[in-house]
Amino acid sequence: MFNLDTRLAGDTYCVGDLTLCRVLLMNDTQYPWLILVPRVAGAVEFTDLSDADYQTYCSESRLVAKAMLSVYPDAKLNIAALGNVVSQLHIHHVARFNNDIAWPGPIWGKYPAKPYAPEQATALVKQFQIQLSIKDES
Repeated sequence: MFNLDTRLAGDTYCVGDLTLCRVLLMNDTQYPWLILVPRVAGAVEFTDLSDADYQTYCSESRLVAKAMLSVYPDAKLNIAALGNVVSQLHIHHVARFNNDIAWPGPIWGKYPAKPYAPEQATALVKQFQIQLSIKDES
């Protein structure tokens, strides 16, 4: 049974579910940041996915990348699965800009998160739901 890691749940807003992955919005205004979490119990590494699930993940990652570039056309996307703190397989899709606070270095652990105001988060979640054709379940 799939359970979202409590740290991921606590740091994000849920955008919704694609066929395989749950899409999360990181609660940090400094970088537009979506996270894909394959809804596969016990998945820690890509090798824990079946071949079919891995192919689905690749398609969904590309879909998310296109959605992010549609919303942020000037971005350079950074896509990575680190898992050093949260072992549950989750893949970061971060839009970076040459004027962001951490450019050109990595963002992890660099600066404390600056949370979205609730109305900002709601608007961005809605925008990504539209881009990804995810129905609002709330």
